Amino acid sequence: MSALTVLYECQGIVPALILSATGVLILLLDAFSPLGRKGQLGAVAVTGTVFALGSLVMAPSGAEFFGGMVVWDRFSVFLSAVLMAGALLVFFLSFDPLRRSGLECGEYYALVLFATTGMILMVQAAHFIMLFLGLEIFSIAIYILVGMPRHEKRANEAALKYVLLGGFASGFLLYGLTFIYGATGSLSMSVMAAHLGKAETVFNPYLLFGSALVLAGFAFKLALVPFHLWTPDVYEGAPTPITAYMAVGVKAAVFGALVRTFWVALPTVHSHWTVFFWALAVLTMTVGNLMALAQDSVKRMLAFSSIAHAGYLFVAVVADSKEGLTALLVYLLAYTVMNVGAFGVMVAVQNRQESGERLEDFRGLGGRSPFLAAFMALFLFSLAGIPPTAGFVGKFMVFSAAVQSGYTWLVIIAVINSVIAAYYYLRVVIMVYRPGEESAAEDLGTEAARLTAGERGALLGAGALTAIVGLWPNVFWDLARQAVHVLF
Repeated sequence: MSALTVLYECQGIVPALILSATGVLILLLDAFSPLGRKGQLGAVAVTGTVFALGSLVMAPSGAEFFGGMVVWDRFSVFLSAVLMAGALLVFFLSFDPLRRSGLECGEYYALVLFATTGMILMVQAAHFIMLFLGLEIFSIAIYILVGMPRHEKRANEAALKYVLLGGFASGFLLYGLTFIYGATGSLSMSVMAAHLGKAETVFNPYLLFGSALVLAGFAFKLALVPFHLWTPDVYEGAPTPITAYMAVGVKAAVFGALVRTFWVALPTVHSHWTVFFWALAVLTMTVGNLMALAQDSVKRMLAFSSIAHAGYLFVAVVADSKEGLTALLVYLLAYTVMNVGAFGVMVAVQNRQESGERLEDFRGLGGRSPFLAAFMALFLFSLAGIPPTAGFVGKFMVFSAAVQSGYTWLVIIAVINSVIAAYYYLRVVIMVYRPGEESAAEDLGTEAARLTAGERGALLGAGALTAIVGLWPNVFWDLARQAVHVLF
């Protein structure tokens, strides 16, 4: 292969190349930088991510590269933008906690960049070898990030659980792919789709069993019930910025891979799993919300909340239509900004007191810091689906698509679950604005003035996007609709 050919092929993975090169550069700078200059590594990570995000503008539309291993289309561009936006917000939230905990090192930023690289490769994958490669790249990076505070017992336990159960998920996926390969003779998504044009092949038992195992592997990564048991412990034990990154980045990447698998590679198979999709959506949103009701830890509450939101997102999968998949992309964007924002407020609270995870820790926050309280209320209102926020727009689009596809009862169950969720979200808002013992004695602006530039930037960015998506949803709907159009 000539150098010119290599350069041509590399244009299909430019964002991934920029992110991975930035990660390698950070590791080199970390090795040769004095201890006092480690803080500048975060700025390098942000700069590299911004360049990668900007490179999406020049992405070739609908082209396949590396022999059909990856495809660069509007669907990939949309999800890659969501993933890199989430990574940027997490970087801004990480500066102060890393400095305070003594974990300020290049490995942290490099691992987040490598994880984002794997996620982007996963949503670009047009071949299951590339999909599995992307999955393992981001999974291994996140395993290490979860256990990075290696002197904390809770983080060690979370990392061990995540490694073991994540390995099971990868095993299910890989084992399922072997059956699909045996039934179709290829791991290329386009070749599979062409082979499955024959109706009689759909009822091949190897194909159905293999697709069931692949679905189970995705369900583990998405924390769908009953594959969710690892989620609350891992989310609680991980550093809070990494919890936020796991909650949004993994979901966006795996949902993108799931859509490509069942709508591009197996277009005639996914309709046979509609009943199972329906059951997964109902179980996930119901169990997630009911478990969240019983939590006194806001971090565990948001962990179970993320399970419930996976159920809402799966309603769009059940809808099985262009409108449903379009709504899925808009909801993923909304979920990313509002969830990272909520965790961001928690990070800011943790940076200013010994604990910031219990519900009681947020008592009187409205008096101590109106800035943080207002943003926490905004993000929780959005998570609850209260208009005119991004969360309301996402849920409305998903539920509308499901009703149009005839799944009225599923939407009724989802609406009931949204009402249940509103209780535990509003409970936190009430606690935030309930007077605390010390709130009257403190200057209202003192805590807001002490917020770092990174914290203010992350909260303002997430808050602005939460409001913009809620107030001007048509812009994002049009972008998502163009992204989904390339799949059909």
